[in-house]
Amino acid sequence: MNFKKYIYIAAVALGMGVTFAACSDDDLDPNSIFDDSEGQLDPTSPTYQLDKFCDDSLRVPYNCALTYRMKDVMTDKSYNLVPAKYENSVDLAVLCKYYWFDVYYSVVPDKDFLKKYGPRILHFIGSSAVNPANHTEVLGLAESGIKISLYKLNAMNLNSIKDLNDRYFHTMHHEFAHVLHQTKTYPKEFDQLSNGHYDALGWQKRNAAEVASLGFTTPYASSQPREDFAETISNYITMTDAEWAALEKLAASNYQGKDDGVDGLAILTQKVEIARNWLRDSWGTDLDKLRNEVQTRQNAYSIDLLKELRKQVYDIPVPGK
Repeated sequence: MNFKKYIYIAAVALGMGVTFAACSDDDLDPNSIFDDSEGQLDPTSPTYQLDKFCDDSLRVPYNCALTYRMKDVMTDKSYNLVPAKYENSVDLAVLCKYYWFDVYYSVVPDKDFLKKYGPRILHFIGSSAVNPANHTEVLGLAESGIKISLYKLNAMNLNSIKDLNDRYFHTMHHEFAHVLHQTKTYPKEFDQLSNGHYDALGWQKRNAAEVASLGFTTPYASSQPREDFAETISNYITMTDAEWAALEKLAASNYQGKDDGVDGLAILTQKVEIARNWLRDSWGTDLDKLRNEVQTRQNAYSIDLLKELRKQVYDIPVPGK
């Protein structure tokens, strides 16, 4: 299977609050690049509990290694980066399992689905990456679902599931959609729905209301068809009922009162339907069940829930203690 490398970069123009993303193509080996042998955990290490959790709860069942020590070989040396704090890594590790891995496992009939197609490496980084040339701040980066790097763990807002979604889980759902459509392509009729309205170079200058009126979920979705497809799925899954209703309202409206000749709501509805049918027919997966499972878990989020999830790590017995 020929994988491409999609780099998904959520960025903020410093001082402007403009969010955008970018993707590029390259060949990437889909095979695991970490040692799959057993017996490597060091029970004397102060990080043993998290290492054990990652091994038992991510590597073994899902073939995914979690790296939180920020290895140089995995990072872009042009940025001044700092490692994620241990306690923050614990929090995001248990949250990723609960809000992403466990969701697919509970909904998709094939229980080896993520083991076969999910990310091979999760890479946690404590800081963001600021580009001095254009003053943008990189928040997340994903490479064809093989490696997903999540930034700014040391500034996580654990009081807001929306912030956690925007910064972490949306990125994971977006990238996973790319992995799946590279394996089994989506219907090309999707690409024609917004033909003539994509802007690969100027999408970041568009705002949410403008692109919604054209049938896009986000400005980044209006950059090119494959990003539109991934954004349609990831936003449909993670947006709350209120957020999706607000998007549909914008889609049904003319931007700034001007008739653009596009029925944005009809286009958006068709895009979701194509994604829904594709997931069902190609993967035996129900998009609405995925959404419902995510929404149920999101609605139940609280610090008390996080404290319970943390016990999966902190209650692990340490040999010799």
